Amino acid sequence: MKQAIVILSCVALSGCQMVPADGPLASDIVGEAGRSAAQQSRASAEVFELIDVDARMANVIHAFQARKLQRRFKVSGSTGVPVIGVGDALKVTIFEASADGLFSTENSKQASIDIVVQPNGMASIPYVGTVRLVGKTLEQVRETIKSALKNKAVEPDVLVNLVSSSSRDVTVSGAVARSAVIPLGLGHETILDMLARVGGAVAQPYETYISLTRNNVRGSVLLKDIIENPKENIPVQPKDQIYVYRDPQTFTILGSVKQAKRVEFGASDVNLLEAIALAGGADSASVNMKGYFVFRFEEPEVLMDLVGPARVKQLLANGMQPDKDGKYPVVYRLSMEKADSLLIGQTFEVKNRDVIYASRHPSVDFSKFINIVASPVGIVAAATTVTNNMK
Repeated sequence: MKQAIVILSCVALSGCQMVPADGPLASDIVGEAGRSAAQQSRASAEVFELIDVDARMANVIHAFQARKLQRRFKVSGSTGVPVIGVGDALKVTIFEASADGLFSTENSKQASIDIVVQPNGMASIPYVGTVRLVGKTLEQVRETIKSALKNKAVEPDVLVNLVSSSSRDVTVSGAVARSAVIPLGLGHETILDMLARVGGAVAQPYETYISLTRNNVRGSVLLKDIIENPKENIPVQPKDQIYVYRDPQTFTILGSVKQAKRVEFGASDVNLLEAIALAGGADSASVNMKGYFVFRFEEPEVLMDLVGPARVKQLLANGMQPDKDGKYPVVYRLSMEKADSLLIGQTFEVKNRDVIYASRHPSVDFSKFINIVASPVGIVAAATTVTNNMK
């Protein structure tokens, strides 16, 4: 019997370390939040912020509109005046007051000349000579030609029209109705204007990304965000490259749920409650209702609004690092035990690549431990019975 007690004690002690774990407990996540790698005793630990979601915070997150393209391409209110470039075709019409002028006849007091801007930025015009056109507006070209003809033609007047503008091409390709190289007019045209000219995107806006490349700078944003936030519908510029591609929006759900899996949104937006339902719901026998977590790399503006500049400064000092897109690791916590959680959960919008984690109740680990301990106890009890029977 003494030997049995010793064996039982050893198993109990080792069992504390051997309990299988399906992810961290809620207390583990809370305990690690905001702590530096040194404080966590792990050299490669990720420093993250934990935020308890209430109605105000859910509304801040929901109302935020990213300025990805605006910020990436430093777009201001002014887009500049369109100018002539290499390869542009112009039609120059010269009018004279007399029938015996340089360009007029008895039948017509005007003449039209077609010119193309050469690679050196110049073009030749009869009786005017070689004129530099690159970088000038149509009005500036008109004044230049008119001034050059002042003492040659009879009271000349000039009209300059843009026939084609190969220097102002924009390329649109990818998941669109038809890819095309689109010449820009003299007006200001936006990303959505370009999409309309190629027949639109072939996939839904909530799973369609617009990638814009300009002067070796690249930025991507959901078509849905451009539609919902007009300021992201920025003006295009000559030689812009727009690539459209489909990337289904997904989230991953783990922990005490009926099925851990990756799930496509399948809709324009999905809130936290809908996401849990799409995954089949939580495992009511093991879930900790106080510990629903959403792991996300969050926009810096949102983090600043939620926790304030002082807290952000402290987190950065502790080693918090942004990802490649400049977003910071944040873990949101929502307690489903509170009555208003069903309202807050409807406002809290799930984002692409979010990880939703339903933590298990601490009693689950205790039950596993008891089961581990109970097996050796049963063995010892059976052995004691056999020994007694042999006496």
